[in-house]
Amino acid sequence: MSNKPKSVKSHKFSTTMFALVMGFLYMPLMVLIAYSFNDGKTMQWHGFTLHWYDQLFNHSRPLWDAVGNSLIIALSSATVSTLIGTLAAIGVNWYKFKMKAYVQLTTFLPLILPEIIIGVSMLIFFANVIHLPLGLFTIFVAHTTFNIPFVMLMVMSRLEEFDYSIIEASYDLGAREIDTLLKIIVPISMPGILAGFLTAITLSLEDFVITFFVAGPGSSTLPLYVFSMIRFGVSPTINALSVVLIGSTVILAMSTKNILKYIAK
Repeated sequence: MSNKPKSVKSHKFSTTMFALVMGFLYMPLMVLIAYSFNDGKTMQWHGFTLHWYDQLFNHSRPLWDAVGNSLIIALSSATVSTLIGTLAAIGVNWYKFKMKAYVQLTTFLPLILPEIIIGVSMLIFFANVIHLPLGLFTIFVAHTTFNIPFVMLMVMSRLEEFDYSIIEASYDLGAREIDTLLKIIVPISMPGILAGFLTAITLSLEDFVITFFVAGPGSSTLPLYVFSMIRFGVSPTINALSVVLIGSTVILAMSTKNILKYIAK
């Protein structure tokens, strides 16, 4: 019979399970990174090469056009959705008005609706109701629309931890409502606002289903471009691009962590 305490056994079990889960999640990324240096298009290793990175940076203009479209849409839609979602979260959280529960329900409804329903409904609205030509602008509107609920959720979760006595103290000291908003509520809510902004960027960059329905000629984003390549076989250049995106994401995450630490101080 083992004499080890139960806490030690539990700790080893938790550590083992954590390592297995992390390995399951990150092993495909490690394989992708390794094969971005593979001198061959098959899964067999043919030797080390930087050929696919040369192809990526010097001979992949259509791919970079798609990446550029994705970045433009992601940054612009995330900015607008963060602004609208933050103001909406503050309004819903701090003000009382009629049909408040109805507004909350309709706002968070896109979170549970299948993306294909949202994509089809937006296609019908753009094409048949307002007769708006499909293109980058319709993608921007669609991404802004489905990003707003996610931003609201992030900001409202932060506002729920807010001490309302600070607001009352600012009013007692003669602060106007706009001053209280800009100098107290927004700074304290900044972690939630920043989290919502980054979430909106991520959702916009990786979205395929909704973008597929509302995109027009010449408005291909990266997910649409990769999907079109699948019919002819995915080039290892995509592996190289994925490595670049992973590195950029890691740098962005580390920078965000430092920003949040600075805000917390």
